[in-house]
Amino acid sequence: MAKLSAAQYGKDNIRVYKVHRDEQTGVQDVVEMTVGVLLQGDIETSYTQADNSVVVATDTMKNTVYIMAKQHPVAPPELFGSIVATHFVETYKHIHSAQVKIVTHRWTRMTVDGKPHPHSFLRDGAETRNVEAVAQEGEGIDIRSAIAGLLVLKSTGSAFHSFIRNEYTTLPEVNDRILSTEVDCGWKWDTFDTPKDVEAAGSKFNEAWSNARDITLQTFAKDESASVQNTMYKMCEQILAAVPMVRAVDYSLPNKHYFEIDLSWHKGLKNTGKDAEVYAPQSNPNGLIQCTVTR
Repeated sequence: MAKLSAAQYGKDNIRVYKVHRDEQTGVQDVVEMTVGVLLQGDIETSYTQADNSVVVATDTMKNTVYIMAKQHPVAPPELFGSIVATHFVETYKHIHSAQVKIVTHRWTRMTVDGKPHPHSFLRDGAETRNVEAVAQEGEGIDIRSAIAGLLVLKSTGSAFHSFIRNEYTTLPEVNDRILSTEVDCGWKWDTFDTPKDVEAAGSKFNEAWSNARDITLQTFAKDESASVQNTMYKMCEQILAAVPMVRAVDYSLPNKHYFEIDLSWHKGLKNTGKDAEVYAPQSNPNGLIQCTVTR
């Protein structure tokens, strides 16, 4: 006999742009987000009995996000996510859990004639600031903040050797190599009771994002890396030390390979080892290294 064991539904890829205009200074600030909502609760009959009376239409979810964006601040995204998630749990008594995912896209203020321009911006990369806020009825709000899509590369200062070798191994050991990855770094906060508690945390969210980003970049650049594993662990340790309200830090780092090209076939041209200058960037397959570090 069939049984519905899990169910959730929602609205994904809700595009939101909000502008704040300072009438006195003429300076405008902009935020662009992609928002996703997923709801869980007493919704089984909508699946098993075609009972739509328990369904909050996904179009209603989209409209709710727009209205919440008009009525509340959208920055920091941790606060906006907690407000939206809590709204669904409190408004619909049969909904017991609401997950809100927010991807904040980069718009960096332009510098024109040596001064910050009041209303012009540029997108200076694919990096995003991400948030997942989950409101559980009677259990508070859990928030994971994250950096995603931050592409970094160092042309030296990375090694990889002394790994297991057997009849399946062809990878050479190296004392110096190119290291490149696309950073996905997340940190989970201690549980908040209400959106008011999230609001009270105030600037801590922006400070944590800045700390995590700076630690990631500085450790990546400065560490004489013995492996991606060891370097990412050092990053996690530092973020936990810098942000006391965070209980866990996680990284997912794909290893983007750059291979030497043997050009000796062309008139003995040297392009390997210490003579390597021209490399072939690889798209796949790639290594993928992940970890979570807790207190």
